[in-house]
Amino acid sequence: MEKVQGEMEIERWERSEEMSDAEKKVIQETWSRVYANCEDVGVSILIRFFVNFPSAKQYFSQFKHMEDPLEMERSLQLRKHARRVMGAINSVVENIFDPEKVSSVLALVGKAHAVKHKVEPVYFKILTGVLLEVLEEEYPNEFTPEVQRAWAKMKSLICTHVTAAYKEVGWVQYPNSTMNPQVAAAVAAAAGAAAK
Repeated sequence: MEKVQGEMEIERWERSEEMSDAEKKVIQETWSRVYANCEDVGVSILIRFFVNFPSAKQYFSQFKHMEDPLEMERSLQLRKHARRVMGAINSVVENIFDPEKVSSVLALVGKAHAVKHKVEPVYFKILTGVLLEVLEEEYPNEFTPEVQRAWAKMKSLICTHVTAAYKEVGWVQYPNSTMNPQVAAAVAAAAGAAAK
């Protein structure tokens, strides 16, 4: 397989740290408060994702033309996708003590996005980073340093399993991929932060 620039940093992200039972409980407890408001939180996450990484909209014919965050917020299609994203995360959180179920849920998500939607896997890494940013801002009292560490492991777990699903279906990223410089810079910055 041909090596592409930045692949080493991306590979480093693919290893997840083991979560303790206490961290898994912390994830479930904080998620229960978040999921009570799942649609609005999901919409906030997707709006920030699309505003900060507009190249991600290329995969969504229904709202790829939208530039205005208020228009995105009112979009029924975006709201529907937000519920779907939050539902997938909820399935992972509900089954966090069952590694096989977690792997199964994330494999389905990864394979669908690789095969059917042809989404670059790096967008999962970016989206999970946006997820953490939004949760930390919207729930500052709950997202203590201990909770943030647990959620960082959850992000890693999601990315590890999704990336594995991409590899399983034979996903190959070519040097002239659709990843724009903004996305490449975000990946490099996040990889640098993960290495610290």
